[in-house]
Amino acid sequence: MPMTDREVKKQTTRMGGLPARMRALFITSSHRTGAWLAEALATDSASDVILEETVGAAAGMARLRDEVFDIVLISHEPEELDALELAQGLRAGGSEEPILVLGIAAVADSEATAFEAGADAYLCVNDTATRALLWTAARAIERSQLVRENRRLVLAERQRLQHEHQEADRLLGEQRGLIAELHGVTIGTEPPPVEDSDENPSTIPFPARVSIERMPLPDNLITHYADLLRAYVIMGSGNLAAQMRDLAGLLVAAGVTPQQTMMLHLQVLEDLINGLGSRSARHVMTRADLLVLEVMVYLADGYRLRYLDRQQPPRQLELPGFGESEAIGYRLEGRKTKTATCFRGL
Repeated sequence: MPMTDREVKKQTTRMGGLPARMRALFITSSHRTGAWLAEALATDSASDVILEETVGAAAGMARLRDEVFDIVLISHEPEELDALELAQGLRAGGSEEPILVLGIAAVADSEATAFEAGADAYLCVNDTATRALLWTAARAIERSQLVRENRRLVLAERQRLQHEHQEADRLLGEQRGLIAELHGVTIGTEPPPVEDSDENPSTIPFPARVSIERMPLPDNLITHYADLLRAYVIMGSGNLAAQMRDLAGLLVAAGVTPQQTMMLHLQVLEDLINGLGSRSARHVMTRADLLVLEVMVYLADGYRLRYLDRQQPPRQLELPGFGESEAIGYRLEGRKTKTATCFRGL
């Protein structure tokens, strides 16, 4: 049993198939090809269709320039109104409204040409029912809305990634400024103040960049830390505690200072951020901050143990029977025996 118009309208509105309201522009010629189909579309009770008609391509383009329509219907009459050329011109002018071409030729003969011209569908007025035209218009409107939404989301995602990269550059610049201040405190000089600027923070010539060149680190250490950072970004800290402890031990044994360790971290992190391209940098920056924090904790603990070893160096235990008191008595007995021998000689 076929559904009534009210049931179709209720179901399609819930499913998102047919819009509840549709404003259509019908561009036709004096012959008004497909006019009866367009008028039947306006009277269909499955959707509230507001149909406005205009004659001629120039009048239709003027209406589209001044008003907003949900869909555009164009009569295709090659001798008087070429809908394919009009659709191509509308697309070239930036029009994004869905376009349906209504003609008398068969669909198999004109559908591909209509698609190439930028139309969303081609319908033969002799073979198309009113409900089929309504559903075709609804699908074209839905597709147009999805394209616009997808374009908006792509633009928003691109702006978000650009903002994340700018934020990462700003954080790297602030960390380099912190190292520059520590370097100035170490050598007893005051680092130049960094003024607020809209420029890229990674291009600001911090003194820390000069200090990195003055204190170069081995290439194998840089490569090892880069591999550790990549693994940490993927795996986290759960499975890399032993590797970070070993790295801190190597840094302590080599006498690498925390300032040099931070310089190494920033150098490797900048190369990793620059290699991301259009991918997100927020996750990498978060994991990198956790990595350098854990490395600094292990490094501080290593230098603490080294300081305690120097303050309380290990002592060799004495053999049994050769304690301090026994050694003193042995030396006194030796002196008395030597003195008595000297007196006997006299």
